[in-house]
Amino acid sequence: MSSATTCKAVRLHAYGGPDVLKYEDITVNDPAAGEIRIRHTAIGLNFIDVYMRTGLYPLADFPVTIGMEGAGVVDAIGDGVADLQVGDRVAYAAQPPGSYAQMRTIAANRVVKLPDAIGDKTAAAMMLQGLTAQYLLRQTYRVEAGDTILMHAAAGGVGLIVCQWAKHLGATVIGTVGSAAKADLAKAHGCDHTILYREESFKDRLMDLTDGRGVNVVYDSIGKDTFMDSLGCLKKRGTMVTYGNASGPVEPFQPALLGKMGSLYVTRPTLFDYIAERENLVAMADELFDVVTSGIVKIEINQEYPLADVAQAHTDLEARKTTGSTVLIP
Repeated sequence: MSSATTCKAVRLHAYGGPDVLKYEDITVNDPAAGEIRIRHTAIGLNFIDVYMRTGLYPLADFPVTIGMEGAGVVDAIGDGVADLQVGDRVAYAAQPPGSYAQMRTIAANRVVKLPDAIGDKTAAAMMLQGLTAQYLLRQTYRVEAGDTILMHAAAGGVGLIVCQWAKHLGATVIGTVGSAAKADLAKAHGCDHTILYREESFKDRLMDLTDGRGVNVVYDSIGKDTFMDSLGCLKKRGTMVTYGNASGPVEPFQPALLGKMGSLYVTRPTLFDYIAERENLVAMADELFDVVTSGIVKIEINQEYPLADVAQAHTDLEARKTTGSTVLIP
């Protein structure tokens, strides 16, 4: 028989800087029908958490627990849940937010069981970023052998996964990075060419690297600061995938510009549309688990913070001090 319980969580009472993240007690109810309750063992940190904290992505009524990704153990099961049981190891990247907590309830159809070969920290570090890499490379623009791609933030969590996976698919990978150390990290994970965007024009350097041909696809999570030059990096009929806003939202532009620049495609995908159907979530997670357990993709957890120190984690993430994936330990 399950019962409501009290635990620690990080909640927002207002939008703002990292200082608005409050570590406090919450009550977690019994799971409703179709839900489970998870005891988190590791929680993922992602830039979407920053967007929610600042109000770029508006939230429901305050106070609210943020966080989109976690891994742990099923603690209680609601009515109608047939394919999970107490004690199962599970992970998720899902709406609604709520992972910055020691425990939470969530719809059972939003979580996936973890293979024995994947640890809890690895799972928490890879679900959102890894599923994002899956849809970017296998669905939004399906990378094929012989393609050339540009990956912004190549040393970040999504970036390191994309570099490894795209290299395995036979692509030539060009990545932008902010430092020589990050360039080394990206190269060690399959990036063929790195561009230090603080020291040179990434567009000019990319055109040099491709002998003026440009790339098949640009994957851009930076947003405002890189969008227009990213368009200029594409081949005719190339695809611009803008999937984040680390520097701010992309400014309005005239669609006719895409015709003048070579009949370009532009898309703004979000993970949660790709995993909206249970069968898609499971298929994408299975492919992600396969490339990780086979060693094609190695998940780099380069930072760990106690959940109570999440404000420092946000500060470091926004200052681009982090590389690879970051986990919070409840």
